[in-house]
Amino acid sequence: MRQLVRCLVLAASLTAGSANAAPSVGQRAPDFSALDSAGKTVRLSDFKGRFVVLEWTNDGCPFVKKHYDSGNMQALQKEATDQGAVWLSVISSAPGKQGHVDGARADALTQTRGAHPTHVLLDETGTVGRLYGAKTTPHMFIIDPEGTLIYAGAIDSIASSDPADIPRAKPYVKIALAEAMAGKPVSQPVTTPYGCSVKY
Repeated sequence: MRQLVRCLVLAASLTAGSANAAPSVGQRAPDFSALDSAGKTVRLSDFKGRFVVLEWTNDGCPFVKKHYDSGNMQALQKEATDQGAVWLSVISSAPGKQGHVDGARADALTQTRGAHPTHVLLDETGTVGRLYGAKTTPHMFIIDPEGTLIYAGAIDSIASSDPADIPRAKPYVKIALAEAMAGKPVSQPVTTPYGCSVKY
């Protein structure tokens, strides 16, 4: 009987763990709601029928600075949004941690960097980040118009903070989005994200 109880407890804990596991590519992307930098509630389900890119970011992270100081992230954002995709920059830094900002600071960063996100989401409780298993800044995800997660991983193939590496890196997100928008399967749907740890 004791052995049976142990098995039931283990099964329950495994079930609870899998319920909280990050979504896998090919699965439905979990819906969420979060406040954006203007104080508006944004839900993933608001964008049904459109491609959505999720970008985890932290302005104090040198890996994020690499992509913003070079203009690479802004170019990706503009290219995606010009083609009708939604780009959600997500800040999951907790209060008092590196990268935590309020709405006004987030908007100022968007303006001064010439960034092009559709919304900047303030996820200071880390709810959205943990829902997706976001590990690094940047950590990138692409969701197709049917709500399926089709890409998860790094922005590109060279895990460094040196902007000089960008031109010779394989641009995973750019390629994945172009393939998906052309109706093709994503050739490399999962890669290993790199960057600073998300400051939950």
